[in-house]
Amino acid sequence: MRTAIGIARRGQSCLAVAGTLVAVACVALATLVPATGELAAAERPLQATSHTVWLCQPGHSSDPCAKSRTATSVTASGATSTFSTAKTAHAKKFDCFYVYPTVSKEASLNADLSIQPEETGIAQGQASQFSTVCNVWAPMYRQATQDALGDGEAFTPDVIATAYNSLLAAWKDYLAHDNHGRPVVFIGHSQGAAMLIKLLRTQVDPSPKLRKRLVSAIILGGNVQVPIGRDVGGSFRHIPTCASSSQTGCVIAYSSFPSEPGSDAVVGRPGQGVSIQSGQTATSGQQVACVNPVTFSSSVGNLVPMYPTVVHEVRSVTTPWIVFPTLYSAQCMRNGDAAWLQVDRLVAPPRDARPAVTNEGPMWGYHLDDMNLALGNLVFDVALEEASFR
Repeated sequence: MRTAIGIARRGQSCLAVAGTLVAVACVALATLVPATGELAAAERPLQATSHTVWLCQPGHSSDPCAKSRTATSVTASGATSTFSTAKTAHAKKFDCFYVYPTVSKEASLNADLSIQPEETGIAQGQASQFSTVCNVWAPMYRQATQDALGDGEAFTPDVIATAYNSLLAAWKDYLAHDNHGRPVVFIGHSQGAAMLIKLLRTQVDPSPKLRKRLVSAIILGGNVQVPIGRDVGGSFRHIPTCASSSQTGCVIAYSSFPSEPGSDAVVGRPGQGVSIQSGQTATSGQQVACVNPVTFSSSVGNLVPMYPTVVHEVRSVTTPWIVFPTLYSAQCMRNGDAAWLQVDRLVAPPRDARPAVTNEGPMWGYHLDDMNLALGNLVFDVALEEASFR
């Protein structure tokens, strides 16, 4: 089965960044997840296994989420200084469960569980900074591949069921053998966000015990849905969107755009673009959730973008990471059922830097940069949430 979005993406570049450190974050599949209704067979819980392949595993020598996180801050004038990332003395008491976006270049509809450079690159580029505030666990899962995306097959029930079932098995394995009762921060982007919406909706949301362990869920480029004017009741029955940086047990969700998402946008509008189940459409009276990770309100705030230097090179910067804290602002905007994180450039970038985000048009906006545009803010948010967690 081909879909409109699958056909539209054929022949288009899914990645507009250099090197292997940050790979593709191409597809937001959250609209594959019904907000209400009975669980499909593919979504029913699996038994825990002990066969998880860990991409990021605390204490493992080759863990890409434990790579150097040293960063240099660059202002609009080009002035540089050492950037201090958020840290907490209680980081080892909290886990982060990270699910990566569409990166696999395997020549199949679903990836296998072998770790490739694409997975290690995206884990380092999106998740490693969180290691200052938590133990980052990231399972390999049989995600829909780039080839499946290009052919439109990434949106068929069998492909999505294969991806989700492998992630669900990893989650159950992690709970049974690795979590040991620690509170959890969920982190996912694009296809990873879609998988997390399913996981939270079927495993965590119905369980008072697991909800008590939920610090927060960072679900980006994934179309979490809420009833218009409310903070809970769409994708999740009990898990609300976050209203402050000290609130816990809640969701930070947004899709970043330079302007209102188009009428056929894959993210930013409920039920648009893709569907896992026949006839799935936007639920009447629902909108996509937008939580500004800077202000947690409708107010504007300055983003703290963080990128690996292989993506944005600046002369004299030799640290693995670079930060541009004065270049972009963000504000949650809404119009009808559309909601998006409006990202605006405040000033021109330094002369020898090109930290321009990738605009993929009205269907996707700044989807590729959802995580890194606000990475400094998000890590700080997690530190504050952990300080408030009881």
